[in-house]
Amino acid sequence: MRSVASCALLALVSCVSWPALAQVAAYTGPVFDAHLHYNVEAQGPHPVPDVLARMQRSGVRAIVANSRPNDGTRTLAEARTETAAAGVTVVPLVRLYRNREDYSTWFQDDSIYDMVLAELARGTAAGPYRGIGEFHLYDSANAAGPVAQKLMALAEARKLVVLAHVDDVAIDGLMQPTPSRGKAVRLIWAHTGIGGVPVERVKALLDAYPLLMGELSYRPGLTCSGGATTVVLCPQWRQLLIAYPDRFLLGSDTWVNQRWQYYGETFAEYRAWLGDLPPAVARKIAWDNGARLFGLGSP
Repeated sequence: MRSVASCALLALVSCVSWPALAQVAAYTGPVFDAHLHYNVEAQGPHPVPDVLARMQRSGVRAIVANSRPNDGTRTLAEARTETAAAGVTVVPLVRLYRNREDYSTWFQDDSIYDMVLAELARGTAAGPYRGIGEFHLYDSANAAGPVAQKLMALAEARKLVVLAHVDDVAIDGLMQPTPSRGKAVRLIWAHTGIGGVPVERVKALLDAYPLLMGELSYRPGLTCSGGATTVVLCPQWRQLLIAYPDRFLLGSDTWVNQRWQYYGETFAEYRAWLGDLPPAVARKIAWDNGARLFGLGSP
């Protein structure tokens, strides 16, 4: 579920052609897709060979996989021959959703906590689960929910990465009750906030929580037009990415099938504006930060 503004952005990205973006795509290195879903409705129209081919064409060499239900993540993890041939590493996360109803109730549902524990014990063909998420909090007050709090404490204790689609208030609500008060929690902030959190607030949260990472899909205000065929970063965001080069990640957020259809265009746009950054910063955002977070080497 996304906001009207997010859907408008999806439509805009969908209309941009690959050739137009490719003309200015200076970054040509590997990419880590740190926010990918392989939900049940995608698996028919986009079987494993199809999604891996899309990753290959986009230069995506590793993915954070999560799905509703977790069977989709297992499908990707079990395709070991295919992923190896495509040169794609699968990093599996446990998602909290068995169905769409769980989106709005998971934070107070103990059966979700039990499911997460069972999945973590089970693991996948690609190895152990490396984190929890993506999960949503449509009301930041629900960060205080008992299951939300237990999962955050579990993530800190087991050094699991958390992928959370929440606002800036919920970041504090999730982080502060943990034993380290958020200092030792590795959290990927989906979209670096919903509703266009101001850059100064993003900066303040990065300073408050040293392991917080911002994922940049659907981020309002991130890019500006640099001409008829050019996508560049808006000045405030360019300054922020250069100032915090180790704290940002890219993601496809394939939450609906249309995002799979335009997977290549999504990463073409990323490559375009990465070219507006110093090469070392572009490489960190595109690959190094995700690889470091999950202990991967160079592809």
